[in-house]
Amino acid sequence: MQLLWRSIWAAALLCAFGVSALANDVRLTSRDGGIEIEGTLLTYDGEFFRVDTIYGPLTLDGEGVTCDGPGCPDLNAFVANIRMSGTNRMAEVLVPALIQAFAMRNGLTVTREVASDRQSTFVLNDKDRVKARFSLSSGTTAEGYADLIAEEADIALVLREPNKDEVAMARVASSGDLLKGRRARVVALDGIVAVAALGQPLRSISLKDMAAAVSGEAKHWSDIGGPDVPIVRHLPDPASGLYEAFVDHVLKPNGLSVATEATHHTLLQDVADHVADDTFAIGITTLSEIGNTLPMKVAGTCGFETNATLSALRAEDYPLTLPLMLYTPARRLPLMAREFLEFTQDPAADLIIRRAGFVDQAITKTRFDDQGDRLAHAISQAGPEVSLENLQGMVAALRDRDRLSTTFRFTGGTRLDVQSQENVIRLARALETGVFNGRDLLLAGFSDGDGPAGPNLSLSLKRARSVLSLLKEAAPDVDLDRVTIQPAAFGEALPMACDDTEWGRAINRRVEVWVK
Repeated sequence: MQLLWRSIWAAALLCAFGVSALANDVRLTSRDGGIEIEGTLLTYDGEFFRVDTIYGPLTLDGEGVTCDGPGCPDLNAFVANIRMSGTNRMAEVLVPALIQAFAMRNGLTVTREVASDRQSTFVLNDKDRVKARFSLSSGTTAEGYADLIAEEADIALVLREPNKDEVAMARVASSGDLLKGRRARVVALDGIVAVAALGQPLRSISLKDMAAAVSGEAKHWSDIGGPDVPIVRHLPDPASGLYEAFVDHVLKPNGLSVATEATHHTLLQDVADHVADDTFAIGITTLSEIGNTLPMKVAGTCGFETNATLSALRAEDYPLTLPLMLYTPARRLPLMAREFLEFTQDPAADLIIRRAGFVDQAITKTRFDDQGDRLAHAISQAGPEVSLENLQGMVAALRDRDRLSTTFRFTGGTRLDVQSQENVIRLARALETGVFNGRDLLLAGFSDGDGPAGPNLSLSLKRARSVLSLLKEAAPDVDLDRVTIQPAAFGEALPMACDDTEWGRAINRRVEVWVK
């Protein structure tokens, strides 16, 4: 009864009105007969009714009510219909592989119904009947968000967070705040890479030069440190999430746009094939689609270079890490959909993700002795604000530990980026299941070098404490008598990139996890 009343008042105060002309009328009555709600059935997810009423849309627990009227579903024959729409990077390979693994884990068989090149449905059956239908629409990230906002999709398959226009559209459509709550599930990782032919002598490139080469500001390779020959450009589809992410992270920060003479390709395989056949071409693709090309390292003016390796992507040490996300609506999804979302975060899904050609988020370790390049760079960048004593103190604290791939990065201040928010959940799950029992975890906070060293040291400690608080909140059942977790701060002492660019400063603002 209390649950029913809470649902009514919450919906009456917070929900906007919405009417579906295709739905049917129902009357929901509480088990004791004390309350009746009449309205138009919007959805039934196997557990909860969503009904449009005079109070607005209400979500009511099916176990607490009886249903009467032409719109009442057959509770014993419910089929979860889950619509997914978005980038073909996920819809054509990754998500189908995860659906099939999810079905196998639950003892269900799968058949695939193909409607067109862009539309297919995976039907999950037990021995008696159909349990769920996962409908996939392959397109772009923008289309995924549009379908989610219009409630034509239950889950959007996307390569970026929603932009300002999409956030505004969702509010107008009463679809809630796309940036509020845990709307995104990072399923896998990839990297945006600039690629060249194996014969290209230039093997590293700064983001500024990458922008110049792709935009056409640099006409010849010699303009960015290469041979004196024209640059040929091969780029992804302008409607793709990859292209949008590249524009947002590389071109816009440098005030540039794409050259009109660039060749765009619908398939990333075509980008790789054309670049591989032309020594003087540059392409923008993903690490999973480099083909026979050479991915170029990202260089900074201070001499530090970062390669798109598996470990660098997991730790977000590579500046153009690309998260592949399942974006969910504010409304409640069917139980089967929620279980699928949980499965994508389970370690059992990591092997499926790797086999599909992407980078999983498994927690891996790197020995301190394998951190030589980072330490050498830290020593080379040390100045008046980072003394030898500071470096010695950091080495003493870390030398007997291994670094976990789980890293927490901040968009500014102490707000975590979307990949790091998922890292909190994954590390919390590992803590609760006893993976680190008997171990000592050090949350090592670092800052960029912008500003005085003292405040930066304080801010890095604040970030480490913030991560500790989030971990405790996400893992309420962890036995802190069995594992030690403590924050520490090292400020500017161990930069991952040069501080003269925004991306370099963003890479340096982080909390690393070191274990012994």
